[in-house]
Amino acid sequence: MNARLSSPATARNREPILEVLRRVLPADARVLELASGAGEHAVYFAAALPGVRWRPSDPDAAARASIAAWIDAEGAGNIAPPLAIDVSADDWGVTDEAPFDAFVAINMIHISPWEATLGLMAGAGRLLRAGGVLFTYGPYMRDGRHTAPSNAGFDASLKARDSRWGVRDVADVVRAAGDNGLALDEIVEMPANNLSLVFTKRAER
Repeated sequence: MNARLSSPATARNREPILEVLRRVLPADARVLELASGAGEHAVYFAAALPGVRWRPSDPDAAARASIAAWIDAEGAGNIAPPLAIDVSADDWGVTDEAPFDAFVAINMIHISPWEATLGLMAGAGRLLRAGGVLFTYGPYMRDGRHTAPSNAGFDASLKARDSRWGVRDVADVVRAAGDNGLALDEIVEMPANNLSLVFTKRAER
C-alpha cells in the first residue's frame, strides 16, 4: 500500500515558494519544517537545494508516514526522518539538534488554533540561531481586511470546519513574532492571494 499523500496545491505553489527560499536560506542551512503535511514540499525543496539539510515534522501519524514514503520514493539523502512535533508544546524534542538556521511553516498558521502560531514563534525564539530565518506562507489579512473575496470565503470555510482556525492578520503574526525576538524582514506577494512572511531572529543583547 502506498502511504504517499498528495495535494494539488503543492504543485501550484512549490515553485514560487522555492524562489523565495533560494533567496533567504543559506546554501548549507539546517532547516526544521513544521506541519510538513504530505511531505511533497520537503522532497521538492531538498532536491532543488542539495546543500540544505531538511528535517520535516508533523503531529499527524498519517502525514509522517506519507513524508517517510516520499523520502524513500525520491531517494532524498538530505532529508532526515520526520518528527512528531506539536508546535504548541514547550518541548519539541529537538533541543539536541538546535540551533537551526531556519524554520519553514507552509499553510500552517490558518489551519490550526492561534495557540499553534504562538507556539511556533516561541519555538523559533528558543531554537533558531541568532540571524536565523523563519519563513511562513499562506493567506493573511492585512489591516483587518481580507486581501481578496476568495480569501474571505476560505476563512469562513475554515471556521466552519473548526472555530479555532482562520486566516490571521499579518499584524497579529508580526506582534507574536516580535514577542519572541523575531523581526519581520519582508512580505512577499505570492500567487493565489497568498503571502510569504520572512522573519529574522535578532541577536541576543
